[in-house]
Amino acid sequence: MKRWAEIVRELGSGRRKPSHARCLMKAVLAVVLLAALPAAVWPMPGLAADEPSLSARLEMVRQVEAIAGMVRGPAVPRRLDARVLEAMRTVPRHALVPEAVRVQAYEDRPLPIGYGQTISQPYIVALMTDLLRLAPDDVVLEIGTGSGYQAAVLAELVDRVYSLEIVPQLAERAAGDLARLGYDTVTVRAGDGYHGWEEHGPFDGIVVTAAASHIPPPLVAQLKPGGRMVIPVGAAFLVQQLMLVEVDEAGEIRTEAVLPVRFVPFTRGAP
Repeated sequence: MKRWAEIVRELGSGRRKPSHARCLMKAVLAVVLLAALPAAVWPMPGLAADEPSLSARLEMVRQVEAIAGMVRGPAVPRRLDARVLEAMRTVPRHALVPEAVRVQAYEDRPLPIGYGQTISQPYIVALMTDLLRLAPDDVVLEIGTGSGYQAAVLAELVDRVYSLEIVPQLAERAAGDLARLGYDTVTVRAGDGYHGWEEHGPFDGIVVTAAASHIPPPLVAQLKPGGRMVIPVGAAFLVQQLMLVEVDEAGEIRTEAVLPVRFVPFTRGAP
């Protein structure tokens, strides 16, 4: 310890030439000192420096990457965007699910969030986000806020997120949780998502988190040229297809089935 202290003191005074090894020790010391800082100085939304769930999140992302490497399909990416994976390492999923299921927050499984609704397993969240091919200045519409987890992941990646939730209680809870965690670029509103949110469109990306019987034309109309939508399509409680919808620069629409999925049904009007 004395030798370490001497090296650090000499480096700070400029008397010792910083060799590679000493620079490495200096960098390690800086990391140690940063880790000791109060949580208030860490600017990451929703996270504290000593967040006990961090290791669980890292393991969750490792599982997601492993699953991505095994899933087959012409439209299924074998390697997910590094930005998407980093967003999922950052967002505290446990803080966006009911207390009763927080112990399972970082398992790769859907979770019940009340009112007959669930949120998707982390791999599906990562896949749907990846398929949108988002850029930092994009604006995204989400249909089906649920607990707010997907919206938070999107908020780590884009400039603005607008999210509609048919269940008023879920919309209110998600809006409160997202605000508490510092996601002030997400706007949540209770309402029927079939007609989208035209006043904030057109959108670079649209993600739908409930299975519709068909692709809603109003949502397609709110995609920018070059925009993408990811939506599960199919009958309730049967196997559905996760569909990728693209609008090219000429306004032509292309759809592609990605993989079989199972989502809660898309609800219209009063739940």
